[in-house]
Amino acid sequence: MFLKKPMGPRAVTLPDGRKLTRGDLPAPDISRWVASRKALVVEAVVYGLLTKSEAAEVWNLSEAELDEWVSAHTMHGAKGLRTTALQKYRQPKGECA
Repeated sequence: MFLKKPMGPRAVTLPDGRKLTRGDLPAPDISRWVASRKALVVEAVVYGLLTKSEAAEVWNLSEAELDEWVSAHTMHGAKGLRTTALQKYRQPKGECA
């Protein structure tokens, strides 16, 4: 039996001490994206477990959508990835809530 060995690291250690592995990531056929799943994908990309192009290909995302997730996670954490918080967290910089 032959198992395909993935390119790149198998696990990364996040700044808070957690380990993130490829097994922790959402299934490739996911259809419902919640903030916690988005956060896992963003952390995998930011900390080098996956490349942006790999993530976009696996979950059928556009590079622009993935960039929006990364910037929202960087600015507001996992709460910024909630779809119900679009107005609160994703306003243009000059406007107040």
